[in-house]
Amino acid sequence: MLKKHRNLIGFQLLTILFALIFSCNAPESSIIGEIADSDSAFIAENYTKQEHYITMRDGVKLFTAVYSPKNTSVTYPILLKRTPYACKPYGEDKLPNSMGPSSEVLREKFIFVNQDVRGRFMSEGKFVDMTPHIADKKDDSDIDESTDTWDTVEFLIKNIPNNNQKVGIYGISYPGFYATAATADAHPSLVAALPKCPVSDWYFDDFHHHGTFFMPHFLNFFQYFGQERTELTQAWPEPLFEYDTKDGYEFYMNLGALSNVNEKLYHNKVAFWNDIVEHPNYDKYWQDRSILPNLSNVRPAVLVAGGWFDAEDAFGPLATYKAIEKNSPNAVNTLIMGPWRHGGMSRGSGSTLGNAYFGHSPAPSDYYATEVELPFFNYYLKGKGSLDLPEALVFETGGNKWQEFTEWPPKSAEEVNLYFDEDKLLSHTKQAGKISYNFVSDPHNPVPYTQEVSVKMTKNFMAEDQRFVADRPDVLTFTTNVLTTDFTVVGEILASLYVSTTAQDADWVVKVIDVFPDDFEGYEHMPKDFEPGGFQQLIRWETFRGRYRNSYQFPEPFVPSSVELVEFPLQDIMHTFKAGHKIMVQIHSSWFPIMDRNPQKWVDNIYKATDDDFVKATHSLHVSDAYPSRLTFRKIAL
Repeated sequence: MLKKHRNLIGFQLLTILFALIFSCNAPESSIIGEIADSDSAFIAENYTKQEHYITMRDGVKLFTAVYSPKNTSVTYPILLKRTPYACKPYGEDKLPNSMGPSSEVLREKFIFVNQDVRGRFMSEGKFVDMTPHIADKKDDSDIDESTDTWDTVEFLIKNIPNNNQKVGIYGISYPGFYATAATADAHPSLVAALPKCPVSDWYFDDFHHHGTFFMPHFLNFFQYFGQERTELTQAWPEPLFEYDTKDGYEFYMNLGALSNVNEKLYHNKVAFWNDIVEHPNYDKYWQDRSILPNLSNVRPAVLVAGGWFDAEDAFGPLATYKAIEKNSPNAVNTLIMGPWRHGGMSRGSGSTLGNAYFGHSPAPSDYYATEVELPFFNYYLKGKGSLDLPEALVFETGGNKWQEFTEWPPKSAEEVNLYFDEDKLLSHTKQAGKISYNFVSDPHNPVPYTQEVSVKMTKNFMAEDQRFVADRPDVLTFTTNVLTTDFTVVGEILASLYVSTTAQDADWVVKVIDVFPDDFEGYEHMPKDFEPGGFQQLIRWETFRGRYRNSYQFPEPFVPSSVELVEFPLQDIMHTFKAGHKIMVQIHSSWFPIMDRNPQKWVDNIYKATDDDFVKATHSLHVSDAYPSRLTFRKIAL
């Protein structure tokens, strides 16, 4: 199989929006520029461009750019990307700097097709966020992303010269949703799909996490993305607000309650924000926007790729893979999870994330590009080469190597409980006596989620050193003794917390941390002023809004001082806590400004809470034989 070193990026999502949302460090940016120059020259030499308006079954026309290889002596498969992020550059005389999912795929030569989804940029129609899928279509007025993809594929195979009648679809993040949606009742010529970090159910991935709202990413995101378009356009809208500080903690504290967003930021120009405000619970509005229940009758081969350290959407790829397994058990469905941030398999080498290290030989993204992505498309679209992918190919962090499984999560894993014990220890046995760990949660002094100074979601916080909050009185910290053997965990982690509060509502944040030995000398890439000994690397986390402990659709207040079980999953993991390390768990009730603040006083709708509704409260974690608060891991022997 191929072993060449991979170029760092070939992915055509470097639009204005993503340039605003994601920042690259200087060395990576310079490399990206060099690769873009190289790709640009290759595109100009080898591809021609045509622009089409493809008519959908309801008469709406979608703008579509087609890039075909100049060599017409052979036929090529089609690689389609449907996007709400603009098919720039517009104009048949203008070529992009990069194209396709990677430089390797670009050089292999396919017919690349980029399409503005309906209602976005140069496509007609009305844009709908996470278009609800219509399972039982009655006539041509029943349109969704599956039908739009079908109609697009039908046009392409009949009208684009030199195509071999085979189509693949790919996309990352929101375009990953369109790739996923295309697999439901797919066109017969659509034979391969690659959703990377796909959005799947916006109540649980991206900007909602079990009822909490993730502010810095999406309040910024929707000022560009959520403004309604009045006419066909090639440009992003002007920003609705400017940051008056570089400090996100300060900016969002000054914003106050979410009920201030329209007055201070959006000025009532973002219709989707108004929908969010009116639907705080997991009601029909959100249920209809989940693609997951509709992934039945999946015919294309699907490769779902995601990142363990994806701050925006670790949920999406895992949920997408599991939904296809459940609803289309006969589908060819493969899961790839690497040590990446959002889109990291297509941006950067994947060897490091902040101070964390994942290995260099070959770098995780290099391996993925040459051993997984390119062979996948070659095999299914060109009938070229062989494909020997397991059911699940996942990167074992800590051990820093790829592991293959015949199922995910592996059924051979053994459930292991770590109970919260006296002296803030984590142990394998229940606490015999009764202990309550109490802390005061003050919405006016919330726990910060990062040490970085930024108004946006920082890309490295998923693996950030947690020592900066370990001594706060509103953070409970528990650790195991030093591990004498390696402890490898796979799959979902379940948090079972017996809690009470003096108020009527409370949020819960659970973080799983790998504590390095005090004599750890660090990695070469760590900054000189960083103290590596005792490094507390964040491995997995989740947030949960306590009002949803019994139902996401029907929230309930807490009865003050009454002990209740709050139980929720942390996303899947594959990590080895090495011998000599410790496992740490931190628990707290705010995480700012990544997640919005809970007023703690009961209000029916937190999006409509006022600044006066925020109150201090004392929260308690209860530990005893009757209240066995714990984390349940799935341990595996390698």
